[in-house]
Amino acid sequence: MQTSISQGVVPSSSHSSTLGSTASEHEQWSSKAGFLLAAIGSAVGLANIWRFPYAAGENGGGAFVLVYILSVVLVVLPILMAELLIGRRGQLSPPNSIAKVCREANRSQAWRWMGFVGVVAAIIIFSFYIVVGGWTLAYVAKSATGELAGLDKTAIQASFDGLNANAFELFCWASAFLILTVIVSARGVKAGIESASKILMPMLFVILLLLVIYAAVTGDFIRGVRFLLVPDFSKITTDVVLDAIGQAFFSIGVGITNLIAYGAYLDRKTSIPNASVTIIGADTLVALLAGLVIFPIIFANNMDPSGGPGLVFMALPYAFGQMPGGTIIGPLFFLLLFFAALTSAISMMECTVAWLKEKLHWSRLKSALVCGALSWALGCLSVLSFNHLSGVYPLDFIGAFEHKTFFDLFDYLTTTVVMPLCAIFVAIFVGWVLPTAITADELEGSEHPWRYRLWHFLVRFVAPLGLSAVFISLVS
Repeated sequence: MQTSISQGVVPSSSHSSTLGSTASEHEQWSSKAGFLLAAIGSAVGLANIWRFPYAAGENGGGAFVLVYILSVVLVVLPILMAELLIGRRGQLSPPNSIAKVCREANRSQAWRWMGFVGVVAAIIIFSFYIVVGGWTLAYVAKSATGELAGLDKTAIQASFDGLNANAFELFCWASAFLILTVIVSARGVKAGIESASKILMPMLFVILLLLVIYAAVTGDFIRGVRFLLVPDFSKITTDVVLDAIGQAFFSIGVGITNLIAYGAYLDRKTSIPNASVTIIGADTLVALLAGLVIFPIIFANNMDPSGGPGLVFMALPYAFGQMPGGTIIGPLFFLLLFFAALTSAISMMECTVAWLKEKLHWSRLKSALVCGALSWALGCLSVLSFNHLSGVYPLDFIGAFEHKTFFDLFDYLTTTVVMPLCAIFVAIFVGWVLPTAITADELEGSEHPWRYRLWHFLVRFVAPLGLSAVFISLVS
């Protein structure tokens, strides 16, 4: 470990001059608030509102939540700061930002492979994410038109299965979600991503708060709060710890370099440590509020909180149908889910779109269309995985991929293998390869040396070890 962070720190003015030739290639966020809303939108996604509640339900509630919060602070926050500092230092797309920082630090540019992996992973993730995004759109329509009203659990299960079995319908919903994402991305950083985030994120929080109030009035709120926030320490096992770290990692979305892309549009006046704390704070708040919406409603209807992935798309529609005002609250909930999915999908496209612009000198519109087309082509395989290709397992001859459809395979390869590995290497790159002169300059090491030293320790040791444990657990 290098000794003093106060020695050899690169001054801000020197850093700015090194960026003079490339900063103009990128837009910048119009304000700190615009960046924060976009970055929070990137972090807040289906992992918060769909996955977090059922993960907490399956892992003992409060015990899981406690470990989750510790994981966010000790494992995810250091890597989030690392990605943002690479982006701001490089001011280019993820592969080129990494290469530029390596040149400045006199390190091997082979590290840029992390950026290229992120570009490919983002396309693949987006290709199956559009299917889940399509589900949210479909359920906004189904709940708003009253199609789910009054159905029993069997009929609601049949409705969800029917949506997936109908390749044309599922294809249309997934394509609609993809088109909306491409439109926002094509409009650019300020007019597209930032403007959309300024509208969608406040609406998301307003809807979420309204739903919490509804759950408090009509649900078993006290039981829901106790289940979510009062830990039973006897339920903390190795599996719970690993699941909590994994959920924290997937919730923030580090590892596919989209936050490096967002960091490239960040000015020097914004504090990366302070912004990072705000981002993870907002992300965690959304996850907890989602739990306070779902569990009181689940308990009020005598349903199992450990209902798994079907908790949102099958258990909740039934619960809404049994509760007063459910015909209004149901569409609001799925609209909330759609907003969360859309803001995350927008960030997934950014690293690929930015790289295509720089590499091929294309317009942003052309880059967004090509990125969308690539994901759409793979997305067709994801759609067909639920119907015509449901019995096709492309890598069935490999044990780890046995009985995995195209959808399952895309999900497994990216979220279970690529994202954790990339995040581990980002931590190693920033913590061990880059000199402290660069990292301390970006993270205000001279002004807050104790805070910088704590981050440096976490990104060097705690974050890579924690993610390595999750990676080994997942792949085994």
